[in-house]
Amino acid sequence: MKARYIRISTADQKLERQLDKQHPNETLFIDVVSGSVPFIEREQGKKLLEAVRDFKIDYISVNAIDRLGRNLLDILYTLKTFEENSVTVKVDNLGIESMVKGKTNSAFKLIISVLANIAEMERETLLERQREGITIAKAKGKYKGRIRGSKEPKKVFLSKYSNVQKRLKDGHSMRNIAKLCDVSLGTVQKVKRLTLN
Repeated sequence: MKARYIRISTADQKLERQLDKQHPNETLFIDVVSGSVPFIEREQGKKLLEAVRDFKIDYISVNAIDRLGRNLLDILYTLKTFEENSVTVKVDNLGIESMVKGKTNSAFKLIISVLANIAEMERETLLERQREGITIAKAKGKYKGRIRGSKEPKKVFLSKYSNVQKRLKDGHSMRNIAKLCDVSLGTVQKVKRLTLN
């Protein structure tokens, strides 16, 4: 069975670009979630992976590689899961497939690695611009962040990092978790410390 994975970051974004034509023979999986959220933790991403592992899907289309995510390791991990389950992935805007006649397409791997790196760099640039904007707003006295010296309750803090907690339980290294979850090493260490206490 064929599937199409679609991701938009916010509900007010349009789906039309990713649905520029009808897909009558594809099952649609649509997530409204940030590209920084690991694929395995997205509602529809989880369902798609379950269907793949149950051998219900053997072909997945995405409009562009950044729909799978904006973290290089996460994208590569997701693609590896598809490959291990003999699923062909097609990236529409490139017109390229991950498998050719049942064999891994090495050109696909090379191109995807480069594009996944670019997607990650775009996210880092966006975050840098955001930090610059906050610095300017603070200088003008317009930014209202958390009051200096105040503490966030442990429960509230940990609720933001359930993905980090899950990977800690699974035994991943802290550096790997930081990269996969797009957080700092310090954040992973704090989650670990608070989880143990």
